[in-house]
Amino acid sequence: MSRDMIDTRDVIDFDAGVEFGEPSVREIYDAEFGRLAGWTTRLVGDPDLAHDFATEAFVKLLRHRSTVAQPRAWLYVTVANLVRDHWRKRGREATAYRRHQAGASEHMNLAAGDLATTLTVREAVLALPDRLRVPVLLYYFADLSVAQIASQLNKADGTIKRDLYDARALLAKMTAQLEGTR
Repeated sequence: MSRDMIDTRDVIDFDAGVEFGEPSVREIYDAEFGRLAGWTTRLVGDPDLAHDFATEAFVKLLRHRSTVAQPRAWLYVTVANLVRDHWRKRGREATAYRRHQAGASEHMNLAAGDLATTLTVREAVLALPDRLRVPVLLYYFADLSVAQIASQLNKADGTIKRDLYDARALLAKMTAQLEGTR
């Protein structure tokens, strides 16, 4: 390691405040970072941005370690929130850019055939309303249980089940519309 590089293990005590039998943040990092970064890459399509989101989630975990009961679920929810904030910011930037371009259309016009060939699972999930998208991402892509999702989102188990049901219904409707246009 060069003189200019600082090893984070020398600066941050990952095991500070850990009680007996409780995994340290280092152990959680070693076990979860790769999967979390991979999951995030599938969401945003950019490995560098995904790595940044996963790293930021672990930094937040260090700050909130004493209040986090389920670190894995907490990390996935935190990354989902970071990604959602990123998408919102990108949407606002795109709107501002269109306004700046004076006269650019608000929506791109796609022919039905083009839409059918370009729609992916990712785009379908992104098209879901926010309240349905996060449970779908956490349940189907992060492999969290309904109970873990409910705990992290401060909702009842039944609410999460209903959100997943509604999301599946909307996705089925999207699929049926696409099949009808072919």
